[in-house]
Amino acid sequence: MQRTYIFFCFVLLCGMLAAASPFWGMSVISPASIWTTGHPDAEVFWRLRLPRTLAAFLAGAGLSISGMVFQALLRNPLATPFTRGGSSGAALGASVYFRLGAFLPFFGSAGSLGAALSGGLLSMLLVYLITRARGGFSTLTMLLAGVIINFFFSSLVMFTQYLSDAKDSLRIMHWLMGSLAGLEVFRIADLACAVIAGALVIRHFSVEIDLLAAGEELAASRGVRTNRTKVALFATASIIVGTVVSLTGPIGFVGMIIPHMCRVWLGWSHRKLLPAAFFLGGCFLVVCDVFSRSILAPAEVPIGIITALIGGPFFLWVLFTSCRHGEVF
Repeated sequence: MQRTYIFFCFVLLCGMLAAASPFWGMSVISPASIWTTGHPDAEVFWRLRLPRTLAAFLAGAGLSISGMVFQALLRNPLATPFTRGGSSGAALGASVYFRLGAFLPFFGSAGSLGAALSGGLLSMLLVYLITRARGGFSTLTMLLAGVIINFFFSSLVMFTQYLSDAKDSLRIMHWLMGSLAGLEVFRIADLACAVIAGALVIRHFSVEIDLLAAGEELAASRGVRTNRTKVALFATASIIVGTVVSLTGPIGFVGMIIPHMCRVWLGWSHRKLLPAAFFLGGCFLVVCDVFSRSILAPAEVPIGIITALIGGPFFLWVLFTSCRHGEVF
């Protein structure tokens, strides 16, 4: 009970930081000024910072709940939304579009988003087909197929970047670092629809996730259609990840850090984990975004660098503690 109380105090603190984040940046905005019509700070707040904060929250929430699903179904605390090659597929799609952008100018910004989402979904489809070709729907086969597809698509991204000129190569490199800058409001609405709809689907399968996390044999003995349920959950989580990555670029480690923290503090009931991971993941990425646009102001550090600096040491901590308890493999 005491650990749960401490956890929710931590979540409350993160929520307060997230609520205050639109007021912080290269300059601090006074809360009173945002209600003054025509005030420059009000324009910055409503047109730039608030939409960006919403985008950061939704992206963090989507990556977090997707990571929660992958960790439960793969029964591995080191699993992330990018384990199955979704990020490398999206990166390949965006890279190819940047390389061919001069020949496809009529698509505009929607072209890169569509190409990234298509690449992410293609990688997920390939992982699924490889898994099915091996027979059944083995978790281990899916994990290994995701690693293979991830490396293969990453090599194609590097090859595409090598063939690009300096301008396109810089665009590809910048996109691969992850960024929340410049998202249009209607793109944020698309992101909200994908993340919220995905969260509702995951909520519907929360009991099945609990049983699958305990073991496929146990889940099958309790009447769970394991293959069908795993396909539905993997597809839902993959669509969430593909949508997030297509809009923000690959932002790593959020889907590993937050679900693992929530599981350590709250246990394995995904009915409780889902709202905690959703809220804490969103707040975490909002706070990271504040650091990304503040520490080197007026320049902006790509948010993927911030999450990687936090996630690297956390990854090692999870690796060593999990191996000590025999939980990783």
